[in-house]
Order: sequence, then structure tokens, then C-alpha cells
Amino acid sequence: MLKAVILFAVGLVCLIKGGDWFVDGATGIARRFHLPELLIGATVVSIGTTLPEVMVSTTAAIEGSSSIAYGNAIGSVICNTSLIAAITVAVMPGKVDKKALRTPVICFFIAAAFYAAVAYTTGEFTRPVGIILLAGFVAYMLLTVLQMKKSPSAPEDEDAGDEKERTLVMELVLLVVGAALIAVGARLLVDNGTIIARELGVPETVIALTFVALGTSLPELVTAITSLAKGHGALSLGNVIGANIFNLVLVSGMAVTVRPFHIPTAATIAGHNASLVMDIPVMFAVMALLTLPAVFRGKLSRVQGILLLCIYAGFCAVQFTL
Repeated sequence: MLKAVILFAVGLVCLIKGGDWFVDGATGIARRFHLPELLIGATVVSIGTTLPEVMVSTTAAIEGSSSIAYGNAIGSVICNTSLIAAITVAVMPGKVDKKALRTPVICFFIAAAFYAAVAYTTGEFTRPVGIILLAGFVAYMLLTVLQMKKSPSAPEDEDAGDEKERTLVMELVLLVVGAALIAVGARLLVDNGTIIARELGVPETVIALTFVALGTSLPELVTAITSLAKGHGALSLGNVIGANIFNLVLVSGMAVTVRPFHIPTAATIAGHNASLVMDIPVMFAVMALLTLPAVFRGKLSRVQGILLLCIYAGFCAVQFTL
């Protein structure tokens, strides 16, 4: 048990550092080829911070741990929204760009509606569903690229100076080593997360929705804290929403395409599947609470952040009573 806990922690460290290096390398390469800053944040950074979820869910699916493959995607959306984005909003509320948010918010709810429809009507995620989700990822990327091409490139900031000092070879090394660390961390997280769950008698779905989801969302947390430190709290909102879309269409799409699975039924509430009764509705609720005021009013309030943090605390508490 102790060995599993230590290896689980090592896996988290690998994921954090791997995600950090991957994003640094990818961002440096993107800037080297003069891609717009906004495009980098909406695509490269969001994909980079979502890689841990991709690796964990795909690895879990290959090994037959469908509970982790399924729960990690939904749990990461809930964690990203009601913990990571909530911290940003609670500490630094303010105005946001309604126009820039409109496309990703609409895309998220379309993806979430499809995901929920499959869950409630069939209870099974088949390979064709996975292919449709991956097609949704491609469509979202194309929409984002087209939207960003119409936007002027942002002026380079002072932090870009460190990236200019790195050579292309160094950035490629960061990219490759970061991806390798993410792969190793994902393996350690899945293997030892499953062991810990079994030892404690906790359903794998609960572990996936809480510990694993939090661990794989740490790159987004690092991004949010960095944004706060630089005085750009609202910037992390777009990254969180983008990561949430990728969790549904890329993370789930990859896992389901590799190995289809049914919705886990281990955890129940009043005799009903806990995922259908609580997890999916909470996912919709926290995203609506975070994004709708921003889209319609163009600003975020501290009350939103505090309320989202309370919801996350309640969600975790309920998970461990199932």
C-alpha cells in the first residue's frame, strides 16, 4: 500500500513536470514559427495541459479499467471548472471577451449534450461514438484556427525572452522529454490509483473522479496560478474551457476508440447510477455557472468562484460516501 502511494505521488510529479516541459517546448516552437499568441493558447497550450488526461484514460482503457477511463474525463471537467477556474475567478474576477468565449462555450455544450445523450440512452460508449468524438475534436480545432487567423497577432510579452534564448533543438528536447514523462506518469497513476482504490475498498470511479482527475488537471492549475501571478487571471478561463472540450472529445474519444466500454455501475445513489444522477448533471451545472454569466454579461464575479469551490467540496464529500 505504501509503495503504491509513493509511486502514485511520483506519477503526479512526472505528469506535472512533463506537462510543464511539453507546453514550454510546444509554445517555443509555435512562437518560433510566428503563430499568433491567441492561437497558441487556444490550441497548443490546451492540448498540452490535456495530455495527462489523454494518456491516463487511454492507458486505463487499454488495460480494461473502464471506470478510470470514463471517470477521469468527467472528473477533470468538474475539477477544471469548479476548482481551477474557480480559484482564478475568486482571486481575480473581472471582465472577459464575450466574443472570444462564444465559440468554445457553444462547442463545449454541443459536445457535452452528445456525450450525455449517449450515456443516458445507451449506457455504452462504442467505437463509432469514439470516432464521432474525435471528429468533433478536429472540427473544433479547425474552427479555432479559422477564428484565430482573423484575429491580429498579439505583441510579444517580456516572458518570450527566455524562449528566444532556447534553440530549436532545446525546444524539441523539451517536447519529447515532456511527452515521455507524461506517459510514465500516466502509467504510474493508473496502476497505483487502481491498487489504492482496491485496498481502500473505494470504487475506481470515485478515485477517477477525484484523485486521478485532480492529478491530471494539475497542468491547468499551474497555468491558472501563473496567469494570476502575472496579473492576467481572465486568460486562464479560455484554457480551462478549451481543456474541458478536449476532455470530452479528445480524451474520451481516444479511450473509447481504443477500447469501447459501458458506463461504470459500481457507485449508486438511491439505487440509481451515480454518474447519471450526479456526475453528468454536476458537469453541466458548474460549466453553466462559470460560462453563461461571462458570455451574457462579459464579466466574472468573486461570488461565482466561491460558489464553484463550495460545489467542488460538496461533490468530493459525496463521492467518498458512496
